[in-house]
Amino acid sequence: MGQQTGAIMRDFDLNLVRTFVLLYETRSVTATAEALHVTQPTVSYGLQKLRRRFDDELFRRTGAGLAPTTTARALYEPLHRALSEIDTTVSGSRSFDPATARPAFTVCLSDLGEVALLPRLMAALPRQAPGATLTVRPLDIRGAADQLGRGEIDAFIASPLLGSARVARIPLFSEGYVAVVARDHPRLRGRSVDLAALGAEQHVTVSGPAGHEGPRRALEAHGLLHRVVLDVTRFAGLPYLIQDSELVAVAPRLVARMFAADHRVRLLELPIDIEPAQVSVYARHAHARTPAQHWLVDFMRDTLVDATQA
Repeated sequence: MGQQTGAIMRDFDLNLVRTFVLLYETRSVTATAEALHVTQPTVSYGLQKLRRRFDDELFRRTGAGLAPTTTARALYEPLHRALSEIDTTVSGSRSFDPATARPAFTVCLSDLGEVALLPRLMAALPRQAPGATLTVRPLDIRGAADQLGRGEIDAFIASPLLGSARVARIPLFSEGYVAVVARDHPRLRGRSVDLAALGAEQHVTVSGPAGHEGPRRALEAHGLLHRVVLDVTRFAGLPYLIQDSELVAVAPRLVARMFAADHRVRLLELPIDIEPAQVSVYARHAHARTPAQHWLVDFMRDTLVDATQA
């Protein structure tokens, strides 16, 4: 296999390498053609050449798109690495002027992202790219990588650590969790809560596409899951549920501080350990991004990397 991948790079058939890598990441002839700005028959012809060169089918059609064969999975890493090195070398030739361009970006955010991160992005975007427009779609963590591959979105922000080889992860920040209670809660006072007091209260948890499973797992680990009386799918509704009740919720610190600033709730330090949320931007790999997408990823990283320090 190493001799085969070496041969393709020695021949410097960069178009075939790029076609293979994009097919692997997008699982789609259509999306690959769009990314390469060529026709679908051109991509299909390139795939046929690759199949002959490696004497393997490489990709099989399934209901969910193209499925890589064992040979294709073995080829992906060395070819992806080689392509990335080449693109890094020639990246200086890419050009995108945010001051004059008029890009239309589409990103996916959770409800937390819309509340806590989107205002920061929109405060900075007009200053740096006055002609840019932004469309925000709800985050479906299970389908976001496929949306990236098909070119339906330019990036998404998520807290789960996705291990897919099809997307690149750009870390932003990590944040812990706090308890959120009504400002006039009759029993929970002070700045922290102990385990016995936490276990005596009724809880509301958030499960669903946002991907924050740590709080519910922590409650389960301490035998408190039976105290959950309400489970919802979005964090944005928590302050309205809490401020006029005796419920307790556990939320990421960044958005919890925003809740406390705008609603009749307050925050308590927790007596249990919850693995911090690792918030990241996910995008196509560098070799598959357009110049505008390269700029977008850098802009999102630079704008949000210190979000928890504000």
